[in-house]
Order: sequence, then C-alpha cells, then structure tokens
Amino acid sequence: MSRHAAFADETTEIKPGQGLTEVEDTEGGRDYTASLAQTGTRQTDPEKSSSHSEAGLTHRHEHAVATRKLLLKLDLTILPFAVLLYLSAYLDRGNLGNARLQGLEAQVLNGSDTNYSIALSCFFITYILFSIPGTLLAKQFNPSYTIAIGALTWSLGATLQAAAFNRAGLFVCRLIVGVGEAMFGQAMAFHLSLWYTKKDLAKRVGLFISAGALSGAFTGLISYGVSSIHHPKIEAWKVLFLIEGLPSFVLAVCVALFMPSRPETSKLLSEDERTLCLTRLNADSSVEQHTGVDLRGVTRCLTDWKTYVVSISYSCMNLGLGSVGGFLPTIIKGLGYSNAKAQLFTVPPYVVALVFMLLLTTYSDRYQTRGIPATAVFVIGIVGWAILLAVPAHHPTATELHVRYFGCICVVTAGYTNIPIIISWQSGNTGNQSQRATSLGMLNSLGQCLGLAAAFMFPSTEKPQFRKGCIINVAFQCLGLVLVLGMSLYYRWENKRRDKVEGGRPPRGAALDTMEQHDLAPGFRYVP
Repeated sequence: MSRHAAFADETTEIKPGQGLTEVEDTEGGRDYTASLAQTGTRQTDPEKSSSHSEAGLTHRHEHAVATRKLLLKLDLTILPFAVLLYLSAYLDRGNLGNARLQGLEAQVLNGSDTNYSIALSCFFITYILFSIPGTLLAKQFNPSYTIAIGALTWSLGATLQAAAFNRAGLFVCRLIVGVGEAMFGQAMAFHLSLWYTKKDLAKRVGLFISAGALSGAFTGLISYGVSSIHHPKIEAWKVLFLIEGLPSFVLAVCVALFMPSRPETSKLLSEDERTLCLTRLNADSSVEQHTGVDLRGVTRCLTDWKTYVVSISYSCMNLGLGSVGGFLPTIIKGLGYSNAKAQLFTVPPYVVALVFMLLLTTYSDRYQTRGIPATAVFVIGIVGWAILLAVPAHHPTATELHVRYFGCICVVTAGYTNIPIIISWQSGNTGNQSQRATSLGMLNSLGQCLGLAAAFMFPSTEKPQFRKGCIINVAFQCLGLVLVLGMSLYYRWENKRRDKVEGGRPPRGAALDTMEQHDLAPGFRYVP
C-alpha cells in the first residue's frame, strides 16, 4: 500500500469528539486530524503529542499538494483532447441547420421540409443503435483507439456531405456521422470516469461538454463568414461542410497516438502518481485490473429500473437539444433577421450556456448533488419554451422581440447544461466499469429517441411561432423535471436506509465489493 493510501485509511479511523479538530479536506468533504490538545494518557507526553500532530498535518499537506498536481496533470493532458473532439463532433453534427439557410434544402433536398427532417433523423438512427456497442468497445479495448476510430468515421461522413448531390447521398452521410459519434459521445464520458473520482467528474464532463455549446457559437460565426463567400463553382454550404469536416481527420490521428488510455498502464503517470490516482479511484469503487467486458455488470444495468428512469429524463433534455441544434437559426430568423444575421445571433445564447454550465457543474461537484441542479435546468427550459410559445412572433414589438430572444437563450442553456450533470449522475451511481459503460450507452440509446421527434416538430408551415414544437418541448421539460426530482429524493432515501441497515457509512477508502455486487455492494452510496 502506498503512503497516500495508508494515510487515507489512517485518517478515516479518527472519530469526532476524541480530541480532534474538524477540517475541510482537499476533496471538499469533511475529515478530522489530531488537535494539539490531546486527551487521556497522551497528555503525559506533550512533546511527543505535538510531534505526532505536526507530522500528521505535514503528511496531509503533502497529500493535498500531490493531489492538486495530479489533477492538473490529468486536466492538461486529457481534457484538451476531450474538448477538441466534442467541438469537432458537434460542429459536424449540428451544421445542417446552418447549411439549410445557405441553400442545402433547396439544392439537395428538393426544397422539402420532410426531407430535411429525415436528414436530421438519420444521424439519430445510427447514433441510437450503436451507442451501447460503441461505449462497450471502449471498455473492451483501449479507449484512445476506439474513440479515434469513431472520430475518423464521423469526419469521413461529415466531409462527404459536401459531395452530396441528392437526398439519398446526404442521408447516407448523416448515417455515417451517427455511427462515428456513437463510438465517441458516452465513450469519452466513460474514459473520463477511469481517471476522475465522483467529486471531480461533473466539472470535467462539463468542460468537455462545453465544447458543444462552444461549437454552436463557432458554427454561427463560421456560417456567417461562409455566407459572404460567393464562388461560381462551389456553393457556400459545401464550403461549410469542408471547413468543419476535414480537421477531424488530423484530430483522430492525434488522439490515437497521444491521448492517455488507462491509469493502470499509461506512461503519462509516474509510479507515485499512479498509486495516488488508483487510491483515489478506489475510494469510489474497486478499480478493475482487466479491460474485458463483465457480462454481470451489463446484466445489472439492463435489469436496473433506475437506468431507464434517468435515461428517459435525459431524453426529455435531448428533445430540447435536438430542437435547438436543428432549428435555432430558423427560430432566430423568425425574429426578423436576414439569413446572415440569424447565423450571427445564434452565438450569444451558446456563450451564455457555456458560462452557466461551467458554474453549475462546479456547484454540483462541490456539494455532490446532481438532482437539484438538473431540476433547476429543467425549470429554465420550461421558462424558455413557454416564452417562445406565449409571446407573439407575428409582427412583434421591440420588447416582444427582446423577450423572445431571451427565451432562445433559456432553451439553449437548458439544452446543454443538463448533459454533463445527468451523464455524471448516471456514471457515479454505477458500481463497476462494465455496468457504467452499459449505463452510459443506454443513456444515449434511450436518451436520443426523442431527438428523432425533434426533427419533425418545426415545419415551415408553422413559422415563425412554431406552436407545436414549443408545446411538446414544454410538456417534456415538465416530465424531465418530475423524473430528476423524484430520482434525487429516491437516492437520498436509499442512502439513509443503507446507513441505518449498515450502522453508518464505511470508512473513507474502504474496499467495496462492486465487482460482484455492483451498486448493491455494502458501503456503496448513491450521488443524489
């Protein structure tokens, strides 16, 4: 056992009320260290007592410094890849809405709303079907390689969209993009969970998901710039697909060569850092020494009702996200802006969503709560869609335009902010890696189903008010709110029940039998 692990075990055996001083530990929880005022027989040797206490405090300080250095090293070497991959994925996934305003629908899709909706839904078909297999591949093999293959796949499909000359070609390209992203989306969240503890995870997932909001801003800016290109031999929408698709090839190669794989084997870490990293992870659940898929963990996921409830709430969130990704430029154009300005005005909502997401995920990690932040985000979504439904879009006043634009900011914020919170929730409440990989894949498989519906909820015949799309989004935002609030209350109740049955929580760092019993292991507690 390393000195870090030994220290963690030693400190957790100390109980309050025994001559101890409560202090805040490096991970935001509460811990106890021996105070300088000792009791009992130790008072007969104050010099020895003082020496022992100072040594303990020094050891704790060294441990805190080592932990901060480790997290900084992980953040600098893993998160840049995660952010760039997600930025690339969302650029290639979400640029169809911008290309629509630049002539794609008229030239390739025969000017048909239905064909455009089918093109949007093609992505979700393969994304849903391959999400569980794609995430389990990251468990079975080196995540760096499987994620890189996914990036190569979606970049191929996204770039070939520029060569599509009819609807069939575009549909096939969108199917290919869905396959590639199914090997990345939840696999990247699973990969982060191999390195970060529950107390670190939401903020880190938020940082890499923030690239999705950032991509929305970038797409608006890029589309605005591309719209000023007038070339007789190549249409603006083709330039857009090429600019956003080709860089993913280079990124995929870099991921395969340089992104760290697993803490047990990665050359990124020294032996001391590896010991510290694995010791911290062991405090959450047992670190697995093998890469293969454990079918017992898969079965536990598929038979656990909680997986389905959280996935349905994720689907409610994704309905709003799908609506935003496919139709935000069209909705903003309905505020009275030209095509080019509509592209530009899509940027501020994404910037607000980015800032709000980072603040809320930091709060979620700090206080180890997921359900309450998720509930707050669904409330924001309800407010946003209700505004777009209630405030007139036909001949609006200046004030009404401003209010409707505020509604757009709310729906974008709600669409993105709950992604890292719910992903971290699902990940943190699983016992071992196979259960976690399957649960995260399930999150996409069930969670993206309503994204298919979003593709058909905003027909041009209903613009600029889009009543049907707004009403459906309000309804499902309400359902999502009820589900996450209910799950938060259930997890709190279940944790209290286990505390009562087991006589309290186990010492921090105690070994849990999550390999055999998964989240049902004695000592395991849910993140509410």
